[in-house]
Amino acid sequence: MLQHGLYANDDWRIRHNVTLNLGLRYEYAQVPVGSQQQSLNSIASVPGLIEFKSPEPTRKDFAPRVGIAWSPGTTGNTSIRAGFGMGYDQVYHNLGTNSLPPQFFATIDAHADRDPNLGGFLAGGGITGEARPIATAAAARALTASWVPTKQLRPYSIQWNFGVQRVFASDYTLEVRYLGSRGVHLGLQSQINRRALVTPERSLPVYMQRPSQAQLDSLPLTLAQLQAPGSILPEYLAAGFRAGITAFMPVGNSSYHGLATQLNRRFSRDVLFQGAYTWSHAIDDSTATLNSTAISPRRPQDCQNLRPERSHSALDHRHRSTFAWVYDTPWLRGHDNWFAKNLAGNWTVSGTYIAESGTWATAQSQMDANLNGDPAADRFIHNPGGDPKKGSDVTALTNSAGGTVAYLVNDPSARYIRARPGAYADAGRNTWLLPGINNWNLTAVKKFNITETKRIEFRGSFYNTFNHPQFTPGYTDAIDRRARTSSVNYLIPGNPAFQNAETAFQSNSRYGELSLRFEF
Repeated sequence: MLQHGLYANDDWRIRHNVTLNLGLRYEYAQVPVGSQQQSLNSIASVPGLIEFKSPEPTRKDFAPRVGIAWSPGTTGNTSIRAGFGMGYDQVYHNLGTNSLPPQFFATIDAHADRDPNLGGFLAGGGITGEARPIATAAAARALTASWVPTKQLRPYSIQWNFGVQRVFASDYTLEVRYLGSRGVHLGLQSQINRRALVTPERSLPVYMQRPSQAQLDSLPLTLAQLQAPGSILPEYLAAGFRAGITAFMPVGNSSYHGLATQLNRRFSRDVLFQGAYTWSHAIDDSTATLNSTAISPRRPQDCQNLRPERSHSALDHRHRSTFAWVYDTPWLRGHDNWFAKNLAGNWTVSGTYIAESGTWATAQSQMDANLNGDPAADRFIHNPGGDPKKGSDVTALTNSAGGTVAYLVNDPSARYIRARPGAYADAGRNTWLLPGINNWNLTAVKKFNITETKRIEFRGSFYNTFNHPQFTPGYTDAIDRRARTSSVNYLIPGNPAFQNAETAFQSNSRYGELSLRFEF
């Protein structure tokens, strides 16, 4: 694909201490090649329901920017800045390659692997015959499992900020900023033709105490009756689409609001430090669209109802404090005695401290509780009076005819109850706060000056110096994936690994590095 961009930007100095920045950017991006391949499946189109054609690119992607900077007074010690802007992102190329039509998968199978001693395979022509094309609309629809929206809506962000910066006591700078952003048309993975058969009004009850058999026999619904209609929407089923159709829909939204403070001391009198604290709140309705993590499901619990998906983002860290410093020891620096200066002096000590609140995660049932044919995102049943440290599975209860009509909670004291097929999972997305970060890194450097041009430097660095256990789904300075299986078990109520972070995440245990360097 090709992308073209035009932009104009200018700074206008209104007064000697006020500068206005204005800009406008225009972008035109072609549709990625993978998404264009959808037209190969045009035979499966059903006008008025779903069409398979190459998406149309948007042609009105304008992104304005405006900023202003003001330094009140004449000292230049204070700066006030504000800005607003828009920015467009790309439609991920692999969304199209992950949504290739069934025509890409028509193959000729030689099956030479069934008899590895088969002779004359290549002499006989190797792979022979012709691939059988998908010749009818009915065959194409039966094999279709993906769709690319026919209008390419590129994701974009709207950003705004306001900040005040002040220099005081010569060496110090204090800055306080408000930052906000909103994401629009974010990709959200959905199965567009599936429906949830379980609703609050039509579901199997979940009991905290075992009911009588008479009560069970009087219940109007069985699991088999709930399952009977099937999860594929009737209009798609009537048209011949028998499988779930996965699409990356441009309907996701996000918002971010943050208060960022920072205090700097420039290197003066042998000391430099920088401290920062940020309070922020990130909200969205989709985070891990491409299944990049196990802690937040890649699809909505009910693809026909996105409203319950809006919650804390898995990227939301409400509080984050950082502190970094460098101290260059002054003692004996100018001493005439070489041994005194190089053995007792010439030390540099530095370090960083990071404290951050944890990641939000979604406790999951890992079962198709709402009977929409998709267990990827089904959540749990919330027991508000239960212990937040406990999760419980349930046991199926049957009527006298042997049909499943209800469930019994194994541990009524638990807050997190696993939802099994037919039970309504009423919990929200990302309602569980995982452990946070409390990390110290320290470094000490000792220098030995041999001559004016030669010296030896010995360095010792210690990460997580105090060995604080930090069972988080990422490192202290980067977000990284962890083993998916153990992480999922950690999120399932009733599983022995539930809420046991040690089984799912590494602890970022302490380690050190020693180095010796000769400079010349």
